[in-house]
Amino acid sequence: MNSPSSTYKHKLSSLKVVVIVPTYNNQGTLSSVLDALLEYTDDIIVVNDGSTDQTPILLEKYRSQIEIIAYQPNKGKGYALKKGFEKALEKGFQYAITIDSDGQHYAKDLVLFAKEIEKHPNALIVGSRILKQKNMKSGSTFANKFSNFWFQLQTGTALPDTQSGFRAYPLHLMGRMKIFTYRYEAELELLVFSAWRGIEMRAIPISVYYPPIEEKVSHFRPFQDFFRISLLNSVLVFLAIIYGYPALAIHKLVKTRSTNA
Repeated sequence: MNSPSSTYKHKLSSLKVVVIVPTYNNQGTLSSVLDALLEYTDDIIVVNDGSTDQTPILLEKYRSQIEIIAYQPNKGKGYALKKGFEKALEKGFQYAITIDSDGQHYAKDLVLFAKEIEKHPNALIVGSRILKQKNMKSGSTFANKFSNFWFQLQTGTALPDTQSGFRAYPLHLMGRMKIFTYRYEAELELLVFSAWRGIEMRAIPISVYYPPIEEKVSHFRPFQDFFRISLLNSVLVFLAIIYGYPALAIHKLVKTRSTNA
């Protein structure tokens, strides 16, 4: 009898889903993340974003099982996602599920994404974390609420967790979407630009593990990255007025007409 994970290997493959894992200096958690993912899918792209630890050595043992993209120096998570999406499109995948390599997310939740993709094949799906848990910094909760507010202002759509890195992107609708920022703020940019294209946004609840503070490895720079995100939000609000809102109105009108036709 097939195990549930092997069943979903076939399901994810039939949906043409690839899992993209951007990683930077996460040698302590990367192997366990990849081992767990390989129970559910054979289609994985790891983007080694200029790691300076033992990541290249760790990845060698997976070379026959996964696709590896590597470069130097570190260029940021947004750039890593861009390279991963390009490779996914080159290989003919229709969807890309992104997952962080810090061990916060659970591979078993790929099942939830597969089910949601089947029900909503034209949606961008964001895994929504429970943000009030032990070891969760209060500053992280504030930053997420801050990001959620600006996203709703820019798109008219509410999402409970716009900072989650566990997402399913509909590559067949996004194509080679250009992004202009290459660090953490790129994930917000991808959400906003996708919404302006008329892509449906959906959220699903996911499990999350927050390690003790002394064990957590984070490359988020509180001042620099928060400043960059704030600057991007200012630009996006301006673009929303001159482009985003009109684009959303046109998509809504076209959808209404096609529904009434």
